[in-house]
Amino acid sequence: MKIKVIGAGLAGSEAAFQLAQRGFEVELYEQKPIKKHPAFKTENYAELICSNSLRSDDLSNAVGLLKQEMRILHSLIMEAADLYRIPAGKSLAVDRHGFSDYITEKINSHPNIKVIYEEVHELDDSIPTIMAAGPLCEGDLADSLVGLCGNEFLHFYDAVSPIVEKDSIDFNYAYYKSRYDEENEGDYINCPLSKEEFETFYNAVINARKIAVHDIDDEKYFEGCMPFEEMARRGYKTLLFGPMKPVGLEHDGIRPYAVVQLRKDNAIDTLYNVVGFQTHLTFGSQEEVLKTIPALRNVHIVRYGVMHRNTYLNSPRIINNKYQFIHHPNLFIAGQISGVEGYVESAASGLYAALNMAQYLSGGIKYELGPDTMMGAMANYISDESICKLQPMNANFGIFRYDYNGPKSEKKKAYSEHALKVVSEYERYV
Repeated sequence: MKIKVIGAGLAGSEAAFQLAQRGFEVELYEQKPIKKHPAFKTENYAELICSNSLRSDDLSNAVGLLKQEMRILHSLIMEAADLYRIPAGKSLAVDRHGFSDYITEKINSHPNIKVIYEEVHELDDSIPTIMAAGPLCEGDLADSLVGLCGNEFLHFYDAVSPIVEKDSIDFNYAYYKSRYDEENEGDYINCPLSKEEFETFYNAVINARKIAVHDIDDEKYFEGCMPFEEMARRGYKTLLFGPMKPVGLEHDGIRPYAVVQLRKDNAIDTLYNVVGFQTHLTFGSQEEVLKTIPALRNVHIVRYGVMHRNTYLNSPRIINNKYQFIHHPNLFIAGQISGVEGYVESAASGLYAALNMAQYLSGGIKYELGPDTMMGAMANYISDESICKLQPMNANFGIFRYDYNGPKSEKKKAYSEHALKVVSEYERYV
């Protein structure tokens, strides 16, 4: 049976691979390189636009649990991430180019996947399809989606951080250290500021020029990806309790007033991501602001932060907890356009949508994951009809449902242990 997957991002690549592994013929439609959004820099699949971090790998963290669930289910994205891991303490960060190169090669060489470099203009609900066009979906395809499900689109604005050359960092001012030394020392480069230096930086930020955004009167942000200049405008101390928090980053027995952290962005240790500094300042302003930081006074920015509009569905009105359209059962959706938020969450939605579609096409969905797993909890959250207006959300234990009566200190560990048992059992049938 032939299946259509639209989009070769994290969700689409994962979905196409999972279906192909189960013997389905997959036509994977990808509009790069014919048409490429400015946010993308390469022609590879599963390109990481923002950070190169897949966040915590700790099982006491919801996204750490989600990644382990995906590993149990033989996720291509997690296979690539584990192969191209680079040091980042308790977080899973990857060499973004090696990561996407590997996924691209696995997709292109799979005998059951045919990649079609073509822009899709219309959804056909007579053909089994997984829509994973991404949060940058626009034009005819977006209009076709609206035509199928009504005018149910919401949107928010997302921003990405600058990447700088390591050789341009002044180590007379910078030092290696992980917060509290709980993680491997040397995973982060820290750029400290005194109170006076922070005030200079802060004044530069609040007076910096922003890139004009269309529909500015309706400008909204996902709280987990707030531009740092918007945080600064909320108050003088906002950044000090956010990405510039100095707690646990003492050096030579002295705690700085503020710290900017840099995280390794590639395996050869030449590029670093400015942690938490997603932005939509003009390129000139980004350089001016960063150069007020002593360790970055000669900084060379190799990729500036950019601003883009992310689109997502008001999913509770449209899909069920299998990522399947309620009124168009041949259609499934995955990725950030479905209402999940984050790299790992997007890939997980593609994985789960594919497993559900495989069951559906083989006679009906008999096995599913409930809210006592992180993957199932995400699917339940975005399809919860009690939510009037969906707000995209990262994986978190607040949406997890499992009766636990033991000590509070052991709750997250118990959640993870239970979820992994459930997913391991589920894996036997799918």
